[in-house]
Amino acid sequence: MSSRFLPETCPAFDSIHLGGGTPSLLAGEYLAEILDCLRSCFRIGDNCETAIEADPLDITDEKAAFLKAAGFTRVVVGAQSFDERVISFLGRRHRAKDSIAAVNVLRDAGIENIGLDLIYGAEGLPVSAWISDLDEAVSLSPEHISCYCLTVEDGTVFGRLASKGRLKVSSAEAERELFLAGSRFLRDKGYIHYEVSNFASAERHMSGHNLKYWRREPYLGLGPSAHSFDGGRRWWNKRTVRGYCESLEAGDLPLQGMEHLTEEQSALEMIAMGLRIRVGFKLDEVILPWIDQQGVDAMLAQGLISCAGRIIAPTVEGYLFADRLPLEITK
Repeated sequence: MSSRFLPETCPAFDSIHLGGGTPSLLAGEYLAEILDCLRSCFRIGDNCETAIEADPLDITDEKAAFLKAAGFTRVVVGAQSFDERVISFLGRRHRAKDSIAAVNVLRDAGIENIGLDLIYGAEGLPVSAWISDLDEAVSLSPEHISCYCLTVEDGTVFGRLASKGRLKVSSAEAERELFLAGSRFLRDKGYIHYEVSNFASAERHMSGHNLKYWRREPYLGLGPSAHSFDGGRRWWNKRTVRGYCESLEAGDLPLQGMEHLTEEQSALEMIAMGLRIRVGFKLDEVILPWIDQQGVDAMLAQGLISCAGRIIAPTVEGYLFADRLPLEITK
């Protein structure tokens, strides 16, 4: 796939993100080759945020040097936790010391924007254990921290264990307490809680790539199952590697499906995405017809949203109800 499939008016890309899986498994020269290919096929902006997700055990001195030389500006380390009990429970290969070493190696290589992915709510551990975990993370001075609550879904290993009573799952109230305590701790340390699960040490360190999803800005997804959006249409690629590659080899787009969004769908998406980010959304002529003022007043009274001028934004407590809020304030 190359830029010939894009409209001539398509602006230069200002973010590249290699993730979904563990792209850091690839040798450094292959990662550099991928970036070189993207740069030759698409118009890439001079200050493009170029990010990659990495397993701590993949970050060696050599790999870190390759990432820096190839032009990666942001590396997200999948630490998951610095509590050995949680790491073991999650079945991860690495240990806490490996995540610490990975961050230090990246720093030594000159990577100036490092993120850590963390998980809370495992094994019913108390708030004090979660805060201790966060304290260890903050001691490494990462520019970005993502905090995800462990979810247990049917059909997964954790789901099967839970159904047999062999997995201790945190209650909704415990998850609420963990969320609020974690947010308070990180904000006290100077981090900006700019999205439900994401914190940045400064605005320039917010994930530019993910902000595109939350702001409903156009993006292009490459690879099996990847989704794309141009502002009015959303399409997704074939799920299997074989099907994806066969389409490309035949000179075809590897599309599995596409949808054209209606005015209502677009407005509701703007509202739903806006209620996930600190800056919220603007009550403009596109969104106003779908807003229920009584619902807005009720959520304001409960302290779940704020309204300044024509901007509606979630509060930290509102983040807890990010999925419910859009339903409460729309017709």
